[in-house]
Amino acid sequence: MEAATAPEVAAGSKLKVKEASPADAEPPQASPGQGAGSPTPQLLPPIEEHPKIWLPRALRQTYIRKVGDTVNLLIPFQILRLLLKGGGPREGPPTSNSRNVQLQVKPPCGPGVDRTPTAAGRVRKPLGAAQSITLIPQGKPKPQAIWTHDGCALDTRRVSVRNGEQDSILFIREAQRADSGRYQLRVQLGGLEATATIDILVIERPGPPQSIKLVDVWGFSATLEWTPPQDTGNTALLGYTVQKADTKSGLWFTVLEHYHRTSCIVSDLIIGNSYAFRVFAENQCGLSETAPITTDLAHIQKAATVYKTKGFAQRDFSEAPKFTQPLADCTTVTGYNTQLFCCVRASPRPKIIWLKNKMDIQGNPKYRALTHLGICSLEIRKPGPFDGGIYTCKAVNPLGEASVDCRVDVKVPN
Repeated sequence: MEAATAPEVAAGSKLKVKEASPADAEPPQASPGQGAGSPTPQLLPPIEEHPKIWLPRALRQTYIRKVGDTVNLLIPFQILRLLLKGGGPREGPPTSNSRNVQLQVKPPCGPGVDRTPTAAGRVRKPLGAAQSITLIPQGKPKPQAIWTHDGCALDTRRVSVRNGEQDSILFIREAQRADSGRYQLRVQLGGLEATATIDILVIERPGPPQSIKLVDVWGFSATLEWTPPQDTGNTALLGYTVQKADTKSGLWFTVLEHYHRTSCIVSDLIIGNSYAFRVFAENQCGLSETAPITTDLAHIQKAATVYKTKGFAQRDFSEAPKFTQPLADCTTVTGYNTQLFCCVRASPRPKIIWLKNKMDIQGNPKYRALTHLGICSLEIRKPGPFDGGIYTCKAVNPLGEASVDCRVDVKVPN
C-alpha cells in the first residue's frame, strides 16, 4: 500500500487505512536498511466498537408458527475490537482479512506537526514521514449472548441455544403454545451491550362454538344463533363457516364463509325438506375439528291452501220406467225353446213382472225370466200348442210403471 506524502496531507487528501490480522500487532523490527531517523511504529490504545445485532427482516414482526412446528432462528451479530498502529508502510502483500478504508485528514495546524484524527486520539509524526494506520481486530474477550423468555431464563428442557462468535441460534424442536412470548437476546462485550427482541406466537386450530340454536323458521328461511368458542387457538378468529344438510341426502353444503357475527339468516331453503345446521370456527390454522349441530330441525312446510268448491244442485236421475226396446211378435215351433227380449230404463231399479194373457207366470218352471243392465228376457222352454198367447212385460218402481206386449204363436209341424 502506497503511503501518503507530506504535500498530500497538507492539501487535505485522504489516507488509506488497512485492517490487518492480529499478527500485525507486533511492533516490526527495524531493518538494517532503515536509518536511525526512520519512524518507529507506535501501538495505540485499543478501540471497542459497540456490538451490533443484525435482526432478519422476517423477525422484525411477530413470528408465527403452528403447534408442532420447528423453530430454528439464526441471529447474526457483529463484534469488532481494534488496535491502531502507526508507522511506515508495511512491506509484502496484505493479509487475507485486510481491508481498505478512507479517513479525511485535516490540514496541519502548525509547522512540522501532522495530526491525524482517530477514535483513540491523535497520532503525532514528523512532517514528511509515511502516513499509514493499521486496524487490528482482537478476539478477546469473547462476546456473551444471553436469551430470556418474557424476562425469565429459558427452559433448557424445551429450548436449545448455541452461541458462536458471530451468531446465536435458538432452536425448539416441537413448538407448543407455552413457547409463545417475547424473546430477548443480549450480546455483551465488556461494558458494552446490544439487545434485540423477537415476538414468537405459536397457534393451533380453534375450538368449536359452544352451542348453536335454531331461533325461528319462516317461509324459505331460518334464523341461527351460536356462542363463540372458549379456545380461539391463541390467535384472533377469522370468522365462522355455516353449513346446512337436508335429512333426505344427509350431505353438508357451505352456506356462509368468513362470517364474523354470532347470528345469521339462512335463506333459499326448499319447500318440503327438513334441515340441520352446524357452525365451524376459523383462524389462521384453519377450521375447528368439530362443530355443534342444531338439535331441532327446520321444517320448510307448504303454505296451507284452502280450495273452495262452487255450489251446484245435485242432479236427480230418478225417473219412471220406460221401455226403450219393446217386445216383438214371434212364431215358434213346438218343442223348440223361444226367448222374448225388451229393454227398460228406470231409476230406481224397477221390478219386472211377466204376464201371459194377463196372468202372472212368476215362479212357473216352464218360464225363466232374467234381467241384466236394463235388458229383460223371458225363455219359454219347449213350448206346446197351449203356450201361445199374449205375453206382457211390466216394470214397476216408486215413480210409476210401464208395460209392453207381444203375441207368440206356436205351430205344430206337419
